[in-house]
Amino acid sequence: MGLYQIAVEDTEGKKIILDQYKGEVLLIVNTATNCVFTPQYSILEGLYEKYHAKGFEVLDFPCSQFLNQAPGTIDEINKFCDENFKTTFPRFAKVDVNGPEESILYSYLKWHQHGFFDSRIKWNFTKFLVDREGHVVARYAPSEGEKPLSEGIEKLL
Repeated sequence: MGLYQIAVEDTEGKKIILDQYKGEVLLIVNTATNCVFTPQYSILEGLYEKYHAKGFEVLDFPCSQFLNQAPGTIDEINKFCDENFKTTFPRFAKVDVNGPEESILYSYLKWHQHGFFDSRIKWNFTKFLVDREGHVVARYAPSEGEKPLSEGIEKLL
């Protein structure tokens, strides 16, 4: 199975096949609204605004697996992101990124870009960069800032 065959749920619970993003450079991120890294929403929105017209998408997957740092409903998460960070990139339903209920998308991403010691996602705001052909080309730790992300994105655009 390739990336473009994977189905995810949008914020309304509808199935979305990722083939609609074929030909785009993707940054796929597990996010949280109550985390030390939450201010990275500003970085993500800045990257989205800068590169979207060139074929770049940020795909936001809220995750509450780490100390329940994405509490509330998806509507509450959307409201928080809109009010505090003015995000405009696509957001999807909450997912698990590790364990028995893990999203197939995250199983796929981790299979193609292992972490330093193992493939588990260690925390919120782990980022995966995907090229226009659907290849997972990089994995960024939550602490990595805008510069390495911009450099990776620009190489693929």
